[in-house]
Amino acid sequence: MSRFKVSKFRHTEARPSRREAWISDIRAGTTASCGNHIKSSCHLIAFNSDRPGVLGIVPLESQGEDKRQVTYLGCHSDLVTDLDFSPFDDFLLATGSADRTVKLWRLPASGQALPSVPGLVLGPEPVQVEVLHFHPTADGVLASAAGMAVKVWDVAKHQALTELAAHGDLVQAAVWSRDGALLGTICKDKQLRIFDPRTKPGASQSTEAHKNGKDGRLAWTGIQEHLVSTGFNQMREHEVKVWDTRHFSSALASLTLDTSPGSLMLLLDPDSGLLILAGKGESRLSCYEVLPQQPALSPVTQCLLESVLRGAALVPRRALAIMNCEVLRVLQLSNTAIVPVSYHVPRKAVEFHEDLFPDTAGCVPASDPHAWWAGSNQQVQKVSLHPAHRPHPSFTSCLVPPMEPSLDAAQPAETPVGDTDPSEGFSSPLSSLASPSTPSSLGPSLSSTSGIGTSPSQRSLQSLLGPSSKFRHAQGTVLHRDSHITNLKGLNLTTPGESDGFCANRLRVAVPLLSSGGQVAVLELQKPGRLPDTALPTLQNGAAVTDLAWDPFDPYRLAVGGEDARIRLWRVPPEGLQEVLTTPEAVLTGHTEKIYSLRFHPLAADLLASSSYDLTIRIWDLQARAEQLRLQGHRDQIFSLAWSPSGQHLATVCKDGYLRVYEPRGGPEPLQEGPGPEGARGARVVWVCDGQCLLVSGFDSRSERQLLLYPAEALAGGPLAVLGLDVAPSTLLPSYDPDTSLVLLTGKGDTRVFLYELLPEAPFFLECNSFTSTDPHKKEFFQDDVFPDTTVSWEPVLSAKAWLGGANGQPRLISLQPPGMSPVSQAPREAPARRVPSSAIYLEEKSDQQKKEEVGPGEGWPMWACTGSWLHLVIAFSSLVQPRLGHEPVSHFSRFGSSLGRSSRALKLTHGVQDAGSQGRAEEASSGLAQSKQSQVPLGPWHIFERLRQCAETAALGLQCCESACL
Repeated sequence: MSRFKVSKFRHTEARPSRREAWISDIRAGTTASCGNHIKSSCHLIAFNSDRPGVLGIVPLESQGEDKRQVTYLGCHSDLVTDLDFSPFDDFLLATGSADRTVKLWRLPASGQALPSVPGLVLGPEPVQVEVLHFHPTADGVLASAAGMAVKVWDVAKHQALTELAAHGDLVQAAVWSRDGALLGTICKDKQLRIFDPRTKPGASQSTEAHKNGKDGRLAWTGIQEHLVSTGFNQMREHEVKVWDTRHFSSALASLTLDTSPGSLMLLLDPDSGLLILAGKGESRLSCYEVLPQQPALSPVTQCLLESVLRGAALVPRRALAIMNCEVLRVLQLSNTAIVPVSYHVPRKAVEFHEDLFPDTAGCVPASDPHAWWAGSNQQVQKVSLHPAHRPHPSFTSCLVPPMEPSLDAAQPAETPVGDTDPSEGFSSPLSSLASPSTPSSLGPSLSSTSGIGTSPSQRSLQSLLGPSSKFRHAQGTVLHRDSHITNLKGLNLTTPGESDGFCANRLRVAVPLLSSGGQVAVLELQKPGRLPDTALPTLQNGAAVTDLAWDPFDPYRLAVGGEDARIRLWRVPPEGLQEVLTTPEAVLTGHTEKIYSLRFHPLAADLLASSSYDLTIRIWDLQARAEQLRLQGHRDQIFSLAWSPSGQHLATVCKDGYLRVYEPRGGPEPLQEGPGPEGARGARVVWVCDGQCLLVSGFDSRSERQLLLYPAEALAGGPLAVLGLDVAPSTLLPSYDPDTSLVLLTGKGDTRVFLYELLPEAPFFLECNSFTSTDPHKKEFFQDDVFPDTTVSWEPVLSAKAWLGGANGQPRLISLQPPGMSPVSQAPREAPARRVPSSAIYLEEKSDQQKKEEVGPGEGWPMWACTGSWLHLVIAFSSLVQPRLGHEPVSHFSRFGSSLGRSSRALKLTHGVQDAGSQGRAEEASSGLAQSKQSQVPLGPWHIFERLRQCAETAALGLQCCESACL
């Protein structure tokens, strides 16, 4: 007889469902968080959608031959970070969010309306909620983790029973033991801790779980003393460990897997001991059996998936197909579908196999919060899974009582899978102008306690369309060819990805050339036109150019970084470059590898920051021509760096996957750091929203370009919002205007410029579009809402010596209001004239065609025209000889300094340069609107959206790009 016990699951096979059984045509969210993004009860599935604060709700099983319908629940005003179903009540759902609250929802049965408000709200917490877990034996006890603290709630009383605050960093997982007596946590400080919440708030045991603190997960096995954890080792390889609380100093068993940047989700069935390992961003499920007797992790089977995995959840055992020998069912959340994957043991399906399906915990709680907190350890009564013993006793929690269905309640539009867009089931309809790949910009404008709102017909038009930007109709126009610089030959298109490719100030443009010796051409903006065919006078650097930057306080000084690890300072004559210059004004040496990027200080004169392949950032005093400070802590290539508006902090984004903020005068190590973009192809960082936030443009794991908005004071919590844009090879280069909070983004090789207004609160991103209208602004008034007072950025506030000595300063502001113009905020308001239509309009019989022609916006429909040229762009193109609109890609992208770009001399407050084609289409659209105004037909929400779609097609909305070298 063999002394090794043979596993009954050794022949288990994974069976992915056929496409007919998929829940298709969904849009799943991919926001980084400690949760699994999907959970299941015995009746419902809840998952993160691509819109912040919105969950998709779908039945677990289809009813008859009808397809399962997905409805959408607006839960929070920000991202949903974790969710959990009650183990006793299949319709009670808890959600945690980045808006720092925890909410409990009573979900209805299939076919009924979703709730409009939560049943309970807990919080707010100091930081965003990361983890939620219901107690396994007591109804109304919930554990939540936010930041470094874990709270155990008595949900019915809205109060915390205890707070477990012994953690040194972000808590990544918090799970109850199976008997509900202990709570295990795993933290970013690499520690695995065991708590007895009813005894003391401190940890009773702790040990180092994994060598790397990134994305740890935890689960208790069927044996009370055993746990399983997943994480990363020092080599960033996935690692699985089995622990015994009686011998906590070292792991009982350890398993090292592959190398992958995504977190390893852990799905453990304590009854069978089967463990599913699912890596985010991967396309494989690995099944192991936890053998506590040996102890060991025994491989069972692997399953290759058709699509990339974004989240995963286990279906409760009470909902499995027992007579088909289904021992596990995993729900795979992909980008566009939920795919069930069943695990079967090949046995006869005509009898019940008791060894495969032992009794499991029922759905009737053993105690309440008061009894549990007083010391009760009563366990939930187990039930048999034998079909002859069903149905099991049901339970409805009194935490959120069921609501009686109302006949006049607003019914949410349920989305037929595969037929209708999921946005139709959401309370905040999407504008027809919004891109379908911009999840964060479509977030609901909801209060912290609102869900699906009232009917759209009962809202104002602004509430119906959601929040919008006052710059949403900004129009990009092409200046006359007389302002272009053409015939630029030999442009260097191979500058490093960390460089913007060229730079400009109010006088000149510096462009690196492809010729040997690191030559830089300096072009005069005041002398547009065709360049001569002969060679241009250049700056001879002697080494290939990696980055270059103009001094914001000295328009004649140019800093150039080279591959020889040197920074050269050039002095361009006031009359321009007349001859080849071979000797720079100064050479800064200190870096040991080639330069990444250069950034001048925004307030202090003669202060420059540089990053290099030697993984350091050095701050130079240009007057002393010496290095003054050195910053370290990067473990890989530095993609970008940016000074804060106050000049006190410096932010960097790195290839090692981290975003860091330094206080250079406080020390060489980062002040704080947080997770950056998942992709390693490149990134940019810029301070926005008056220094409250950091905007990062980068890539996700699928090479999709995205924007991430971080709170500057709490990077460790991850981004506030993530906005997916498109798939393209080049990094988006952001250009931010602090006066208007507008950011323009384009990449090398792109033909489109993105324009967004940024907000420090939800919905964070407001998309702006070009718009043409024959109804202009009042030109006799100064548009003070569009042109606030601007910063004098061409004058230094303090010297480099003063800043290095600890001094700080504030820049001076000036008004852009021309003399003799009154601000539009003081313009007299015109009283609206109400016109009552004749009753004959409603009595007249009209044909269907006449009714369609009369559908349009009613009285008071707003029309705007953007006449302010509030931001100037400098766009250089690879082909500069014969510029043609919209046919050649952008090679480089930059922006004028805000100094002259906002001075009254350079600013044109009115302009009329418009494309003739789009002007004609705009007049056509306006005439249609005018015709519909005369009809005065009452409009419903459908008419409004239909008319929006028609206007969008005829007006040809979209930001136009030009193909000029310089403005």
